[in-house]
Amino acid sequence: MIDGSMQDYPLTLDKFLHHAAKWHPNAEVITARDGGAVDRIGYAALKDRAQAISALLADFGVARGHRVATLAWNSQAHVESWYAIMGMGAVCHTLNPRLTATQLAEMVGQSQARLLIVSADLQPLAHEVVARVPGVAQILVIDGAPDLRDPPCTVAALEPLIGSASGDVAWGDFPETAPSGLCFTSGTTGAPKGVTYTHRSSFLHTLRCLQADVMAIRSTDSVLVVVPMFHANAWGLPFAIPAAGARLVLPGRHNDGASLARLIAEAQVTVGVAVPTVWLGLVEHLEATGETLPSLERIIVGGTPLAPALMERIETRLGVTVQTSWGMTELSPSGTLAPPHDPARDAAVSGRPAIGVDLRITDADGNPLPQQREHEGHLWVRGAAVIDRYFGQDESATDADGWFATGDLARIDAAGNLIITGRAKDLIKSGGEWINPAEIEAVVGALPQVSLAAVIGRSDPKWGERPLLLVEMQDDGLSDADLLAPLRGKVASWWIPDAVIRLDAMPLAPTGKIDKNSLRTQYGSA
Repeated sequence: MIDGSMQDYPLTLDKFLHHAAKWHPNAEVITARDGGAVDRIGYAALKDRAQAISALLADFGVARGHRVATLAWNSQAHVESWYAIMGMGAVCHTLNPRLTATQLAEMVGQSQARLLIVSADLQPLAHEVVARVPGVAQILVIDGAPDLRDPPCTVAALEPLIGSASGDVAWGDFPETAPSGLCFTSGTTGAPKGVTYTHRSSFLHTLRCLQADVMAIRSTDSVLVVVPMFHANAWGLPFAIPAAGARLVLPGRHNDGASLARLIAEAQVTVGVAVPTVWLGLVEHLEATGETLPSLERIIVGGTPLAPALMERIETRLGVTVQTSWGMTELSPSGTLAPPHDPARDAAVSGRPAIGVDLRITDADGNPLPQQREHEGHLWVRGAAVIDRYFGQDESATDADGWFATGDLARIDAAGNLIITGRAKDLIKSGGEWINPAEIEAVVGALPQVSLAAVIGRSDPKWGERPLLLVEMQDDGLSDADLLAPLRGKVASWWIPDAVIRLDAMPLAPTGKIDKNSLRTQYGSA
């Protein structure tokens, strides 16, 4: 007997753009430009341009497995570069322009990228990086003119070179297990580490995100991707949106409230994706101007806990449904997402995992808790799009059974929803006992007068550490006593912070999370 068989169909990321170009050729990619103008292109034309860029990269010596770095904002040109790099089997190493030249040079040195694709306004930073990494031989400039003054290597504009390559490059002619992307972790609690994505992992991640109880993107949607392409593949949206045939809307380098409001209205955005601080800026703009955005239906938030008061403010002012989520760079990055039409939405709840990712709660030593529901512990995860080993490291990042320790403290409720209760590294040890800052932040952050709240440990000669509350206020009419009063009866009395510091602006990490490293450096000493 000879069994039948199914076709060998490698799960490579170029297939998403091929699909969009064939079946949704005129669905648009819209990019915001300075001054309020927008660029528009259909998927069919974008695919042709991306394939031409692949041929150009090949002429510059890029081959399968080579790393090509990008230092760029969310734009059409960046999307084209992504697909050009990944489609030909090279690895797209995204660089975060909010990091220092020294930090970026360390990452480029590790990846050994020899070619760098750069947004025009980021050339000064790129030149500083390349000056520290002699191996970079070529800079290609997108979204503007090249700066040819004292270049650290060969510099040219990408646009005039499109179509000038000597031949064609086949897309997807490699195993689905080949690496496709490289992203370094944000480093808000430790040194950044490189995470390598594969075509297979990102393809399966995309299929998971498209499910009805996850991102639920429809071909009729217009999706605004504010979450940056330089971090964790922009949550996989540059793959998922073309896969669905939806409109992809990109803000360029401007994500202030006024710019986003204008773009949402212009592109009739139905779904927006960004960290909470971005939506706070939009809400404040709309409150000041009285504008409305009737096309907007849903927003997806992640990256940092969402204060209940901010969630209510966003939903009320924008007339949208907020979907909370949890993820991390090592998960490609989606872990859990609250369903879009769940009537029991809660800012503290991050939703259930979809098929393809599994969760486990353990004690501090990594032993699974006998009861996985309604008990707090350390969160572990495994799945098809979860890291196995960090870039450049020999040892596995998982335990013997393939579980990855996230560093988060969490519990899973009776319905299977994940609630992140803190970061293990953020715990404060006071008098030999542990204090969880996240529980304090959740109570204070629920006050409508508070925009952002953070708690860190400050050194103390008697107790070792004591909690310090730092707040960015929306309305400064509350006294320190008023800020601390809601904690009484909700946390142990000795958990209540000894002092309150009011900040004009909470320091944010490059990905929009509150930068606790910065807070500890500035305020952690007595």
